[in-house]
Amino acid sequence: MPLALLALAVSAFGIGTTEFVMMGLLPNVADDLGTSVPTAGHLVSAYAIGVVIGAPLLTALGSRVPRRKMLLLLMALFVVGNLASALAPGFGWLVAGRILAGLPHGAFFGVGAVVAARLVAEGRQARAVATMFLGLTVANILGVPAATLLGQHLGWRATFLVVTVIGLLAMAALARLVPYVPVDERQGLGREVHALGRPQVLLGLLTAVFGFAGVFAVYSYLASMTTEVMGFGESSVTLVLALFGIGMTAGALAAGPLTDRALRPTLYGSLTALALVLVAFRFTVHVPWLALVTVVVLGAVGFMTTTPLQMLVMNKAKDAPTLASASNHSAFNLANAGGAWAGGAAVAAGWGWTSPTLVGAVLAVLGLAIAAVAGLLDRARANEGASRVVAGGAPAVERAVSGSSSPASGS
Repeated sequence: MPLALLALAVSAFGIGTTEFVMMGLLPNVADDLGTSVPTAGHLVSAYAIGVVIGAPLLTALGSRVPRRKMLLLLMALFVVGNLASALAPGFGWLVAGRILAGLPHGAFFGVGAVVAARLVAEGRQARAVATMFLGLTVANILGVPAATLLGQHLGWRATFLVVTVIGLLAMAALARLVPYVPVDERQGLGREVHALGRPQVLLGLLTAVFGFAGVFAVYSYLASMTTEVMGFGESSVTLVLALFGIGMTAGALAAGPLTDRALRPTLYGSLTALALVLVAFRFTVHVPWLALVTVVVLGAVGFMTTTPLQMLVMNKAKDAPTLASASNHSAFNLANAGGAWAGGAAVAAGWGWTSPTLVGAVLAVLGLAIAAVAGLLDRARANEGASRVVAGGAPAVERAVSGSSSPASGS
């Protein structure tokens, strides 16, 4: 494994920690800044807004910047955003800091995925991308629980100061380990935008929005389900979230080689498994030990969708993949927000704490349906192309044969 992938994984670890840690710190932030927990919840949305805006905008602005320099600039913005969050004098400033910290998220993963794929031989690109994403999954096992405990004991500002330090260490690793990767001169902004507008790329992004929303319809309310349905105490929430993170890591490890071997079957299989596990969770959540096992499996099949989706949009925009790759993370964050909204709407309607599991299953099935339509269109286009080759080739063969056998053909 190239050491440059380690630098990308360390960066992903820092980004994943700051993205998800706010969910565990909401009560602390609300108490310190004199606001309610629901209002403090806007800080989660603020980060997602930053991702959605920043992914296409910063990728477009940096379309001509060499890849290593672009990664360093994005990580520098991440550091500034987290430092601004740590020093925020009030709630409004903290919202601004969270938006600023979220801006480089999608662009970093978009550029990083392209760089990771270029660092390895053909046939191992999905494994390289999955290795970078391991930093994101490990953040959910170690970074988020540790940062949450730190914030609970030393104050939430200490958490963002530590993440700032992680960002600085990541910058040092990127500068030292990532080789110079020039920008392909053929890849201008116009070419990137054109590639983003291809139907197969758009269908891949839609698959991410709906399919991955199924994960967050449940993950957003996993803490409440732990205490209200599983019957565990609040102290067990960190353990349950860590188990979900372990599942995510296992899914990322499996997704790389599976995607390299068969991209679309891996995507279909993971979305199907996600829908089935979500339905099963509706029943296993009432049996504590089965619920914990299901949480691990849910994390695994949920995160197994990310690598094939990432590779799909990169492959379909292969001559200009950076903007499409970055936009995929905007799609994932729209899935986060949409899934959380849909699951919350079910709970608010009085359907109970287990209702997000069925909502998530429906969303996963919608994602699978979109992926299947894209696959059918892809196959139809391939068959049409093959038919044209055969139809166009037959007269040529006939002419060649007749030309070689007819004396008149030479005159």
